[in-house]
Amino acid sequence: MQIVIVGAGAVGFQLAAQLIEENKDVVIIEQNPDVAKHAANHLDCIVINGEGNNTRILQRAGIEKADFFLSVTDSDEVNMISCALVASEFNVPNKIARVRNLDYSKVRNFKNVFLGIDYIVNPEVEAAKEIAENVMYGATSDIVLFSNTNVQMRNMVVNSSSFFKDKTLQQIKESLKKDFLISCVVRQDQVIIPSGKTVIKENDNIYFVATQSILEKVFSDLGRNALNIKNVVIVGGGRIGRYTARYLLEQQRNIKIIDSDYENCKLLAEEFPKTIIINSDISDRDIFEEEQLQSYDLIVTTTNNQELNILAAIYAKTFGIKRSIALVTRKNYLSIASNLGIDSIVSPKRSTVDTILKFVRKGNIKSVHSILTGKAEVIEFSVDKDVSISGKAIRDIRLPENTLIVAVSRGDHSYIPDGNFQIMEGDSIVTITTKSSVPELEEIFNS
Repeated sequence: MQIVIVGAGAVGFQLAAQLIEENKDVVIIEQNPDVAKHAANHLDCIVINGEGNNTRILQRAGIEKADFFLSVTDSDEVNMISCALVASEFNVPNKIARVRNLDYSKVRNFKNVFLGIDYIVNPEVEAAKEIAENVMYGATSDIVLFSNTNVQMRNMVVNSSSFFKDKTLQQIKESLKKDFLISCVVRQDQVIIPSGKTVIKENDNIYFVATQSILEKVFSDLGRNALNIKNVVIVGGGRIGRYTARYLLEQQRNIKIIDSDYENCKLLAEEFPKTIIINSDISDRDIFEEEQLQSYDLIVTTTNNQELNILAAIYAKTFGIKRSIALVTRKNYLSIASNLGIDSIVSPKRSTVDTILKFVRKGNIKSVHSILTGKAEVIEFSVDKDVSISGKAIRDIRLPENTLIVAVSRGDHSYIPDGNFQIMEGDSIVTITTKSSVPELEEIFNS
C-alpha cells in the first residue's frame, strides 16, 4: 500500500509513524522546512519539502501510484484544495481531508460531489464526541467503546494505596472474582501486554476490558462509582467547548460555560441562549467560590492552553467538583496528566489519527484505538465468511507476539474468552497488540 501524506505536524507525523511500522510505503509532503527536516530525521520514509497543492510536488511524491492521499495540515483550505487537485488530476482511490470548520462538512453532498473528498475528519468533533461518550458513562476513566457490543475498555492509574499494587494478574482475578481482563499495562513509556504472572506496580496505568455492567461493579468495588452527571461546567468556549456543549445539551445536562474572551462570550450567549455564560479567567480561584462550582458534578477543560486545562481540572477536584475531563494535545503530557488524578484525558490529535487509521485499513476492521501514541493498538475486527480462523479455538490460532484477543461479541452476547473459546463467522473480535505486530494480525483476520 502506498500513501501520500500532506502535513508533518503532530497528526501527520503520528499517522506516518504508525503506517511505516506496518510496512506501508509512505511519502510526506511538508511546506515548512524545519518541520520537514524533523520528520526526515525521525521517520523512515521520503519527506519532500514543498506544497501539497502543487502538481509537480505531488508527482515527485509518486501520487500516480498512491492508494491513499491524506491531507492533514492545520489549514482546511489547503487540505480541501489538495484533495480537489488530486481528484481532478490523478486517479487516487481514496482521498481524506482534515477539516476543522464544520460549515464545510455540513454542505450536502460536499464530500462526494464538489471536491471528490472521500472522507472528512474533524478533530474538534471527534474530541467532543469522545467527551460526550465519557459523560454518558459517568466519567470514571478514559473509555473506549466498540461497535454493536456492550464490551468496553476503561483505565485506572495504580496509586500507593491501590488494591492492585504488587499483585499478579492471577491474584487480582482470584480476589475480585469477576469476568474481566486486564488487557495492557502502561508503565512509564512502555506498553506491556501482560500474562497471569505480570506484577502490577505503583503508577502503572492499567486497561480493563469487560461488559459495561462488570466494569461498573469492578470500579465500584475499588471506590470509583459511576456518577449520574447532571451539572457540567465547561471551561473554554472554542470549537471543542461549543461542540461539547451541543452534545451535552442533547443529553439534557445542565451546563455552564466559562470563557476569558468577552467577545466570544457574546457569541456563546447567542448560540446557547438558555445556558449561563461566564466571562472570567478560570485561573482566578475566586471564580470557583463566586459561581459555586463545587456543586457541579463535572468540569471539562477545553481551552487552547493545555497546561491550564490540566491545572484547572486538578484544582477543581480539590475544590469539590466530583469528576474532571481535560483536553490535552501534547503526547508527552498525556501520561503525566493521567497520573495527576484527572479522571479522563481527551486528545483531538489521537482521536483524529484513530479515525483515519480505521478508514485507511478498511476491510473487516470496525474500529481502531491507539494507546500511548500508537505504541499499542486496540483493533476491532469482524470475522468474515471463509476467514481461516473461523471455527478455530483461540489456543489454535497463531497470534503474533504481544497480541491478545480480549473480547468477542456474538449476536446479543459478549464474552471474555479463554483459550478454548471457538471463533465463529460473524463474531466481532477485540484485539490488543503492539504496533510492530499489526500487519501480521491484519493478515490473520483477512486470510
